[in-house]
Amino acid sequence: MTVHKVDVVVLGGGAMGSAAAWQLARRGVDVVLLERFAAGHVRGASHGASRIFRLAYPDLGYIRLAQQARVLWRELEDLTGTELLTVTGGVEHGGDPALDQVADATAAAGVASQWLTPRQAARRWPGLRFDTRVLVHPDSGRLHADNAVTALQDSAVKHGGVVRHEVPVRTLAVRGDDAVEIHTEDDRYLARRVVVAAGAWTEKLLGGLVPLPALRVTQEQPAHFAPVGPPTAADQDRWPSFGHLLTAGTREAIAFHGGVYGLETPGEGVKVGFHGVGPVVDPDRRDFAAVPAQLAALREYVRRWIPGVDPDRFAPISCTYTTTPDSHFVLDRHGPVVVAAGFSGHGFKFVPAIGRILADLAVDGTRPDPRFASTR
Repeated sequence: MTVHKVDVVVLGGGAMGSAAAWQLARRGVDVVLLERFAAGHVRGASHGASRIFRLAYPDLGYIRLAQQARVLWRELEDLTGTELLTVTGGVEHGGDPALDQVADATAAAGVASQWLTPRQAARRWPGLRFDTRVLVHPDSGRLHADNAVTALQDSAVKHGGVVRHEVPVRTLAVRGDDAVEIHTEDDRYLARRVVVAAGAWTEKLLGGLVPLPALRVTQEQPAHFAPVGPPTAADQDRWPSFGHLLTAGTREAIAFHGGVYGLETPGEGVKVGFHGVGPVVDPDRRDFAAVPAQLAALREYVRRWIPGVDPDRFAPISCTYTTTPDSHFVLDRHGPVVVAAGFSGHGFKFVPAIGRILADLAVDGTRPDPRFASTR
């Protein structure tokens, strides 16, 4: 068994772990990233070609974090020559009072937004149906998830980091305030710090080593729906990212799990999904199959609300969510263990900024927003 002495080992090669490795490597830290699956795998939450990027949030803290992430996304694009963030504009509509909170917070943060009437919005985006006022945030858009993970890892390697795929971790042990020991099948790593960004496998890997809130792992099942009609030159402006927040307690809100999110995935269709309502799963024992009743409800939603796509031409998608009870992230450190968890459903847009937070935690213990503490 080969012994490796390094400053930091990052466990998990999804978006968050890759961002942490990038930020650490560019600071000159000796870092190794270990990922249990092959590059580009579809077992977790970082695969696929589309994630929503938006600055519109009901919370000023998250808006500021997204603004920081936008700067870093552009920096990563420049460093790697890869297009990652495409601005398409975004819309939110529905009867949920939270939309007023979003409008107030974006205004307080100086983020561009405006209200449109349903008729104004329908003229601009005929592929969507509106029956309430519509909040438009023009700086929102789409991130290419697969390319983002690749760019983060490539840049980490370029700055001296090491990235290793198909290396499952067998044991993780704390040996002191500045010492952890990690065993794989063939190697032993002795490090001052470990960053655990293992998504759905967080609790399995940490095994009670650090305190965590309850992490709910679900198998989510959005789908790509085929647009109606042949492609045109105007298609690039046809689909904003969108969120529909139905009025709580109504029959429609119950039928459609409170609302949906969606965005275009070029070459694959329009991605539409419910948020965080899939079945609880063991990430090592997933069937990757959509629950028939939820898929039927999603298709019925599309039939009623998205006239620009065909509800009968679709391709289901499967991914995991790992969610905390309050939906805030876990970004914390206990001794030499830095933990990152609970991002699913709204974390991807923040990836490079979270990578910087994790690097800060690993290097000097600087803690972010107290809402991200692992005990709260």
